[in-house]
Amino acid sequence: MSEPTITLYGTPLSGHAHRVELLLLTFGLPYRYVTASADVRRSAEFRALNPLGQIPVLQDGDLTLADSNAIMVYLAGRYAPDSAWLPKQPVAAAQVQRWLSIAAGEVMYGPATARMALLWGMPGDPVRAAEIAARLLAFMDGHLAGRSYLAADHPTIADLACYSYVAHAPEGGIPLDPYPAVRAWLARVEALPHFKAMPRSPLPQVA
Repeated sequence: MSEPTITLYGTPLSGHAHRVELLLLTFGLPYRYVTASADVRRSAEFRALNPLGQIPVLQDGDLTLADSNAIMVYLAGRYAPDSAWLPKQPVAAAQVQRWLSIAAGEVMYGPATARMALLWGMPGDPVRAAEIAARLLAFMDGHLAGRSYLAADHPTIADLACYSYVAHAPEGGIPLDPYPAVRAWLARVEALPHFKAMPRSPLPQVA
């Protein structure tokens, strides 16, 4: 068996890397996973892949691509161009893009920042992050009432982009109990074929 041409650089506890890995598994694409610790990301070799020193980074043959949402757009367009994971119809495509923007905005600066600040002491205001997370989750809960997925009546890359950090919001002190529609959506994503859970932090969680 030939070696996979795809290499994914990430860490097991990174939601950004996890969303890409979920899509690779969904498409059944063989890949090599390289754990890129903070020390690795500061190295000249890694900075040659991504000068910003961020994960994930995907290599596919001669292509090197950074940014999790950009990577998912590439993978869907390259390996599943006729699938519903990245719709081509203008309105449907716009709905997906809206949630990719939310993943890079409110999800990142809400539950993701709260989690990183609490678990690893990374920069960010936990109080502000909690406020953003509360507004986001209330909005998502209302949006998901009466529908199964974020951008369409079927799963798209928008769901994977938002899933990981929302699912792990309690690790940042953000409770999910008040949001039944969000919790039902998380369960639907977790029931998708080839789903792989992101490891829970070994540190205590807030219920």
